[in-house]
Amino acid sequence: MDRSTVGAALAGLRRTVAGPDYPARRRPLDRLRHRPRTVAVLRTLGLLALLGLVLITAQFLLDTRRLPVATAWVIALLTVAPLPLLPTRPLLAWRIMFIGQLFGTFNRRTTDDAVVLGPATYEFWPWSPTQLLVIIVVLVTVAARVDRAVLAWTGLFSLTPVWMFVPPGNQVAVTLLFVVLLIVGDLLRHNLLTRRALAEQAEVSELEKARRAVLEERTRIAREMHDVVAHHMSLIAVQAETAPYRLAVSEPARAEFNSIAEAARAALTDMRRLLRVLRSETEDPRTAPQPTLAELPALVAAARRAGMTVELDNDVTTEPPAPVGLAAYRIVQEGLANAARHAAGAEVRVTLRDRPGVLAVRVQNAAGGTPADPDARGGGQGLTGMRERVLALGGSFTACPTADDGYAIDALLPADPPPSDEPEDGTS
Repeated sequence: MDRSTVGAALAGLRRTVAGPDYPARRRPLDRLRHRPRTVAVLRTLGLLALLGLVLITAQFLLDTRRLPVATAWVIALLTVAPLPLLPTRPLLAWRIMFIGQLFGTFNRRTTDDAVVLGPATYEFWPWSPTQLLVIIVVLVTVAARVDRAVLAWTGLFSLTPVWMFVPPGNQVAVTLLFVVLLIVGDLLRHNLLTRRALAEQAEVSELEKARRAVLEERTRIAREMHDVVAHHMSLIAVQAETAPYRLAVSEPARAEFNSIAEAARAALTDMRRLLRVLRSETEDPRTAPQPTLAELPALVAAARRAGMTVELDNDVTTEPPAPVGLAAYRIVQEGLANAARHAAGAEVRVTLRDRPGVLAVRVQNAAGGTPADPDARGGGQGLTGMRERVLALGGSFTACPTADDGYAIDALLPADPPPSDEPEDGTS
């Protein structure tokens, strides 16, 4: 026999006899902890049921076995004790049950007693009806909780009293009954483990899906910001190349302008490479310029043509920096899309305010709209994308229901976005 198999068998024997138990992930009544009265009633009923089983078992032992009162009560308590331990300490419950299997046959009436005292005193089973019930429940529960190495030993130990005390004519039937109970419990355990693994895998898949959606949204934002930054870098390169011809500068200044132009062109080349990495292989290049706040009226008009009731209140007179204008446009665009999905038919108000140093954007829909068909909804990352845009510019973002059962999206975008905290490559 393989040494690993022998080692596993011995490890299972050690745990069966004196090893740690298999505690439950949560107690049976944990689901009802918010209903203390129900928990108290169930505990009282359980205690009364256990007390009733003890009384029935003790009465059986006193009437049938003619045991002393103290002995009958000890065996009765030993018989019922495994039941309250099963949910949290199944292996300990089985150990107590096994001791009851050995001592629960004390003073049992055999065939010899039946000859002397009469056939009515003969017991076909070595255990009381209550003990038989406890043995069945404990075997199934333990088989559903322990691993197979421990299960093999508990089954072997549980069959030993059967071969010792059960009449020869019934030994095979009882052995088969115990084996079937152990197999049923093991199948229940395997089914539970499979369902738990599937649930954990589904949870991991959902987390991966959400994480992938966030990364895709960040990539899309980065691609859009690339166009804005590339435009400014192009202006820097052109102005640096033409400045020596437009201005009367010295030779060192001319060299400095040439260095600036070369750095700008190198940065443009690196950004194009970055864009190729960010863009998926199947995505076509986007050559259209990114939208600005000046295109908001056209966006609102398109929403109205689609059947939405939209009011635009825009008092911004000066065009903000390109990243801020692009973020504000996308926030309004996604806010209108969310209102169309989740509150179809509700009135929507878009408000833009040019405060000192801050551009305030608010998209609010009134109550009374009807949710769209869930199949028509997007991936649920619209709010995440808006929040990513705002935080990337150093602003603040909130989205929550309003007092009149509507919904509002508020974003504060700094008019002058802070520079990145990351050091430039090649500098110290």
